[in-house]
Amino acid sequence: MTFIVVEGPEGAGKSTLVRWLADRFQGEGRPVVTVREPGGTPVAEAARKVVLHFPQELAPAEELFLFLLARAHVVRTVIRPALEAGQVVLADRFELSTMAYQVAGGGLPYDEVVRANRLATGGLVPDLTLVLDVPVALGRERQRAARKVQDRIERQDDAFHRRVLDAYRTARGPGVVHIDAAQSKKVVQDAAWREVMTVTALSTRGVS
Repeated sequence: MTFIVVEGPEGAGKSTLVRWLADRFQGEGRPVVTVREPGGTPVAEAARKVVLHFPQELAPAEELFLFLLARAHVVRTVIRPALEAGQVVLADRFELSTMAYQVAGGGLPYDEVVRANRLATGGLVPDLTLVLDVPVALGRERQRAARKVQDRIERQDDAFHRRVLDAYRTARGPGVVHIDAAQSKKVVQDAAWREVMTVTALSTRGVS
């Protein structure tokens, strides 16, 4: 069982990479489950609709609890059962997003958010977290080129998104790997696959 998370700021290519990784795994006959945050279950999708598209402003603490609600539900009902069944789980965002957006971006207290997140996840930690690094301006340009309709968080100002990016760039810990996502799509995919193969090989040998 292997739990892989793809993280990064807006326009970094997270969702595209998750889809590519899922296709690669499936092409090799490996069972894989993909989830997105917030989302992945009816409860989590309802929380997503509120946190990203609610017409009124939400405070960072209010965002936090919606994200944690979604995370707790998808961990309990989707991620843990899939891992216990021996499947690979690919997640488009996980707990590092909370530390980047609600803590670094929104100013919530680090230690308290860490404790709240641990309660939501039951202490679940990804085997690999791929952090895609892309400058704010390039990320915004990619979204404009794709004609993406921005959600409430994406519409935050550049100062907010620079704080988010800085949090990602300084993220460290077991299994955290940084990839320069300003490179070509193929270079990013190749780099990601090398890291994925390393962690799945360890998992196959029973090394945690």
